[in-house]
Amino acid sequence: MLSILAVDDSPSMRKMVNFTLTGAGYRVVEAVDGQDALEKAETHEVALVLADQNMPRLDGIGLTRKLREHPRFKTTPILILTTESSDQMKQAGKAAGATGWLVKPFDPNRLIEVIQKVIR
Repeated sequence: MLSILAVDDSPSMRKMVNFTLTGAGYRVVEAVDGQDALEKAETHEVALVLADQNMPRLDGIGLTRKLREHPRFKTTPILILTTESSDQMKQAGKAAGATGWLVKPFDPNRLIEVIQKVIR
């Protein structure tokens, strides 16, 4: 069973994401912000990172940059799931190394579809 690191400072969003992903057969490792995600990424084997953009301590783009610095996460898919939809933010995400950008509220079927497309 593949694990996904789900990073969001909103408990209700983490719960919705967890429900969607476990229902699709993934194991979910939850993190409350980017800093927590970095710590969990060190100790868990994850096939994909799904991160919010706006979080305390370390945002999604900052998390993406830091993960890409680690050889282990050079090719790990990183999806940003956020309310941010500006082209400028999407470009910043892409420049940091994000694999994709999804806007909240999310369609559970679309989320699973995108994950299945980028995960290996």
